[in-house]
Amino acid sequence: MIELDGVSQVFAGRQGRLQALAEVSLRVRRGEFVTLVGRSGCGKSTLLRLVAGLLRPSSGRIAVAGEPVTRPRRDVSVMFQRPALLPWRSVLDNVLLPVELARLDRRPYRERAHELLELAGLSGFDKRLPHELSGGMQQRVSLCRSLIRDPDVLLMDEPFSALDALTRQELSMELQRIFLARERTIVLVTHSIEEAVLLADRVVVLTPRPGRVRAVVDVDIPRPRTLGRTAYADRVTRVTAELHDLLLPAPVGDPG
Repeated sequence: MIELDGVSQVFAGRQGRLQALAEVSLRVRRGEFVTLVGRSGCGKSTLLRLVAGLLRPSSGRIAVAGEPVTRPRRDVSVMFQRPALLPWRSVLDNVLLPVELARLDRRPYRERAHELLELAGLSGFDKRLPHELSGGMQQRVSLCRSLIRDPDVLLMDEPFSALDALTRQELSMELQRIFLARERTIVLVTHSIEEAVLLADRVVVLTPRPGRVRAVVDVDIPRPRTLGRTAYADRVTRVTAELHDLLLPAPVGDPG
């Protein structure tokens, strides 16, 4: 579904050239949930923006569904770190905003908006304004907005990072439930190893800048997953420990 071949990204500024990514090659299968982890500044968010068509790579090739990415696509939705809800619009109207921006008829999408709000635990909040909601509820609205046009690919850039730990875990469980209800291709950037293990089919570990693919770790654990005591707790612990080891600084002489 998503293909990256030898993708590099260099930014030019007043202080010279900054290489964010170097020769990244990756395949994400249709219906797969992939998380990107790595130290701050390793290029995770840059990689997501390249796939979204918000940036053009300095070199290399990116394709979605077999087509080169040259601009934002209608079948790819992006969810950012902040919910960025319009404060004067109701929850329902915020969810329907992408429909209006695309100049589509709102009426066929209203039922879907209500279905998404119910799935996200926001049934009955459709007429509320953003300031009447908690941070976690606002981010649920943002998730519904990202899904309103039923995208094939959902790109998520640390959407839960500003939330407290319990709300973050709760939303991770909600995201699992939404993913299982209709498997779509999801790529999530996160700083949380626990969140990566909780959600992903595979975890892509990037090296410090310039970001390269250091390892890809399979998470072969049945869903739904939890960080609590379950029959699979030992497997969750094992994968989490492996990722912690991979994110430690590379030994001297190790390029990668």
